[in-house]
Amino acid sequence: MRSLLFTSLAALAVLAGWSSPSYATQPVPAYPPVTPAPGTAPDVLLKAVTSEVIALIRQDGDIQAGNPAKVAELVETRILPHFDFPRMTRIAVARNWRLATQAQKQALTAEYRTLLVRTFSTALSSYRDQAIEYKPLRAARNATEVTVKSTLTQPGAERTTLDYAMEKTTAGWKVYDIKIAGISLISTYQPGFARTIRGGGVDGLIHSLSAENRQADAELVARARSAHPFLFFLYAVIPSIFHSGR
Repeated sequence: MRSLLFTSLAALAVLAGWSSPSYATQPVPAYPPVTPAPGTAPDVLLKAVTSEVIALIRQDGDIQAGNPAKVAELVETRILPHFDFPRMTRIAVARNWRLATQAQKQALTAEYRTLLVRTFSTALSSYRDQAIEYKPLRAARNATEVTVKSTLTQPGAERTTLDYAMEKTTAGWKVYDIKIAGISLISTYQPGFARTIRGGGVDGLIHSLSAENRQADAELVARARSAHPFLFFLYAVIPSIFHSGR
């Protein structure tokens, strides 16, 4: 399941949309967020951005090589705006969500967001010639929640279904869950989160997620230092690129 998850998230990661000059010739560029046209249908949104990004990702050797600064900024500015993290966190925490105070809910959302950012970043770096085919959207004209269905194809492997659960918000359509081969990405966190809360309460889960994210941060620093001195400088001087939402 883990290998399938990262392979499938590689396709999910192409919900970005950017143009990136060579890292060898200039510093990490800014990626202004894309604002979908008002009324853009959810499947149209995913199709258009996916097509553009697949073309761009194949041109960018730095992203394919896992350049941490470029990947982190890309995820923050291009992928995250398409997701509803408060709802995703509520699904992952499940029935225990009602036990949390408002402050705890905010902390949980921030830490869970960081966890998913790392997952998306890993997926984005591992993208290798996967192709996505979207199926015709079947939904009522005035629907506020839909499922955009697609299939992921990669060389030497069977097709995998990817279903995006989306909701219509005042800011446009947002993804709040992804089903990979019928398995909900967000719901897979529920058993582990529930065990942690049983052992240490809501604060215990917050602390657990925070510790996991700090450890990942330390590993990212080590990779940035070994990859290129300038990347380490970026991490030290502009940590917001790596810690957005924390």
